[in-house]
Formats: sequence, C-alpha cells, structure tokens
Amino acid sequence: MENQIFELQYAMDTFYFLVMGALVMWMAAGFAMLEAGLVRSKNTTEILTKNVVLFAVACTAYLVVGYDIMYDGGVFLKDIALDGAANADALTATVLAESAKAGFGGDSVYSNASDFFFQVVFVATAMSIVSGAVAERMKLWAFVLFAVVMTSFIYPLEGNWTWGSGSVFGLYSLGDDFGFSDFAGSGIVHLAGATAALAGVLLLGARKGKYGPNGEVNAIPGANLPLATLGTFILWMGWFGFNGGSVLKLGDIANSNAVAMVFLNTNAAAAGGVIAALIIARMLFGKADLTMALNGALAGLVAITAGPDTPTPLMATIIGAIGGALVVFSILTLDKMKIDDPVGAISVHGVVGIWGLLAVPLTNDGASFSGQIVGALTIFAWVFVASFITWYVIKMIMGIRVSEEEEFEGTDLSECGMEAYPEFTGSRGSGL
Repeated sequence: MENQIFELQYAMDTFYFLVMGALVMWMAAGFAMLEAGLVRSKNTTEILTKNVVLFAVACTAYLVVGYDIMYDGGVFLKDIALDGAANADALTATVLAESAKAGFGGDSVYSNASDFFFQVVFVATAMSIVSGAVAERMKLWAFVLFAVVMTSFIYPLEGNWTWGSGSVFGLYSLGDDFGFSDFAGSGIVHLAGATAALAGVLLLGARKGKYGPNGEVNAIPGANLPLATLGTFILWMGWFGFNGGSVLKLGDIANSNAVAMVFLNTNAAAAGGVIAALIIARMLFGKADLTMALNGALAGLVAITAGPDTPTPLMATIIGAIGGALVVFSILTLDKMKIDDPVGAISVHGVVGIWGLLAVPLTNDGASFSGQIVGALTIFAWVFVASFITWYVIKMIMGIRVSEEEEFEGTDLSECGMEAYPEFTGSRGSGL
C-alpha cells in the first residue's frame, strides 16, 4: 500500500511539474503579444521573430550545456532518460527507495525530465525580458547571438549560485552564508533579464526621435494596445505556473495548500499592482494610462515572485501595489536619464525585481535584508559585467544596431523582409 502511494505521489508531482511548465511556456506568447503591441507597426514582425527564436535558442542552449552548468544535469542531458536508471524496473525501485527515505511529507520526488522542462521555460523567460528593452533598433542576429551566450552560460552560472546551491566563484555561498531567498525568481530570473537588457540598452542607445536636444521626452506610442493587453493577461495566467510550480510538490495536503496560497497571493499582488499604477498615473497625468496599468500588473507579479508562499493575501496585495507604484516612477526616471526602454522591461523586471527580493524578509523570518541585498548585488554585478562584455564583443564583430535608414523604414523590412500589417503600414520609407 505504501509503495502504491509513493508511486501516485511521483506521478502527481511529475505531472504537476509538466502542467506548471506548460503554463510558464505560455508566457512566451504573452511576452510576444505584449511587445508586439507596444512597438510601432513597422517593427512588429521583427519583434515576433525575436520571441520565437529566443525561445528555441533557450531550449537548445540549456539542453546542450546550460542545465549541466546550473544543476550538473549532464551535457546534452546524457543521463536524463529514466533518470539514469538502466530500465523502467530499476527506475521504479530507485523512486520507491527515495520516496521511502523522504517520507510522505518530505522532499518531492519527480522525473528529472519534468524538472528540466520546468527549468528551461524559466531560462526563456529571462531572455524574453531582454527582447522588449532593445526593440526597434537592434539587429536580429546580434540579438540571437547574445541569446546563445545568455541562455547557455550567463544565466545558468548565476542560477547555479542560487537555486543550484553553488558557491560564487568559490568565495561565498548566497544560501549558506547569507540566507538569500528567492522563491520563484524575482532576482534570479527577472532582475537577471533586466540587467542583461540594461547592459544592451546602454551600448545600443535610444531610438531616433525619442529624446529632444533640450532633454524633452517624446512619446512613441505602441501600435496595438489590444494586443498588449492580451499579452498581459496571458502573462498573468502563466505566472500561476511560474510561482505555483516553484512549490515543487503537490502530492500531500500541506504542499497542495501551499500551491493554492501561492496562486492566491500571486493574483492578489497583480491586482494590487494594477490599482496602484493606475492611481499614480491618474495623479501624475490626469488620465488613466493603460500602458502603466499593464506594467503595474506585471510589476505586482514580479514583486511577489520572490516570496509568494509566506505573505497573507493582504500583505501580498500591498507588496504588489508598491511594485505597481514603483514601476511608474521608474519608467519616468529612466526616461529622464535617456535610457530608452520601449516596453518598460528594465523597470518592471529590474527595479521591481529588487523590491521583490527586499520584500521577502517582511514575511519570511528565515531571510534578512542584508542577505537579500548581497544576493541582488551578486546577480546584478555578474549579469551586468558578463552581458556588457558580450554585447560589446558582438558590437565589435558585427554591430548591434541597424542603420538610421533601416530604423526609419522599420526593422520588419530590413531584418525580416515582410511587414505584419502590409495593408496599413504604407510603402517602404514611410517611417510610420
């Protein structure tokens, strides 16, 4: 009877990982729709191409070497079939032995293949953050080359120091020495992606016409706000898998309840982010700014990601609301600094990602503000330096920015040779 229960737990936890991973994979569609809605129509095909390609690159690079760097999973996942067992019977015996050792309420026991699937979609999420920030002026193939480095080396090494429990260049352990805690990746995924984006944006420069000679900021509206809204709701839905899957276990009462609370808190934080961002926007601009509301939702989600398991629903709403307020001020501040981010990714995932890390000790006694700061600084320093060097080398080899003429025509034509809306965008050189 006991073995049958263990087998059921293994099946349930493995299936749970796969379903949560599929939800996170759907976030790729959310990022694609969000970015396609917030760029100009002449750059839509190119941004969609980036999102499709980066997902494929992330899946391949992480399979080849990234998972091995992060979790010692083997180059090319060489031992992942049957979790390294000789046959199905041996796998069953191993699982039952591990389950008996863990006990019914102990550590989760699941298929390594399901773990890889769940992890790889997180890698793609980190890279998706970069895509929107460098939109409308970056060469497609320069972006793809960076994606290879980011998903095969930069992110996995940082992930090894955190979720992989490795030491930072042999100097210190974020978990053991500082108690760093990041439940689902406010720092590990979101801050990392935003930091890589920031390094690229600083080398890339702003879009033509974004900033005037006297420091004025010129708005460049997105072409399709309905699409951006759809993308936000897709991301909101996918986030339940992002945070809910990070509980890592479903097959007992305590963990099932934990998953439910994570879902509840994730949703509450997103709602808080929307309300706060909308109120702040109304106070500053006198209007209800939809783009700020959308970024407020995402900011609330990023803010709660570091610790969705410990707050009360009210506290989760407050954490999300602070994230929603922060993102409005951050977007305005970056514009004043002439850091051009067409979709607000650096603010949503970077600035609010840091807030998410700092919010953890408010409800988690096992975390400290000092430990969270050390973790945030470690992630930022590594990813920024490694990304800046990578972007710079790519710039020297092949260039990272399209020509001024190509930017005016739109990257759809120069990079992809086709327009997303050929009936409406006008002829070549329209600049619309």
